[in-house]
Amino acid sequence: MSEQKTLGRIEISPTAIASIAGQAVLECYGVVGMANKNFADGFAELLPGAHYRRGIDVEVVEHQIYIDLYVVIQYGTRISEVANGIMSRVQYSVEKAVGLPVAQVNVHVQKLHLDEK
Repeated sequence: MSEQKTLGRIEISPTAIASIAGQAVLECYGVVGMANKNFADGFAELLPGAHYRRGIDVEVVEHQIYIDLYVVIQYGTRISEVANGIMSRVQYSVEKAVGLPVAQVNVHVQKLHLDEK
């Protein structure tokens, strides 16, 4: 993403946006970890993890941001409420930090985590 100003140009990489989104996901109730885009490519990574950006795809098209999140949610939580919470928090965090509108936040629940008790 690039923006022209009279004094210069501002560039924000999709990786930086993914970091902001990933941090927002970490703060959401019910999220246990991030998963790979194709679940067959590897197992989900449980939080906390340095590779949480692995489960995030960011595209910037005509100054609008599109985000896909691949998550693992705690079994027993209401999936729709957790997903809606993730969408709201990520949209707010990214728009506040970057100053551009987030057109879509798509949450893909790849797995439910069951405590082994």
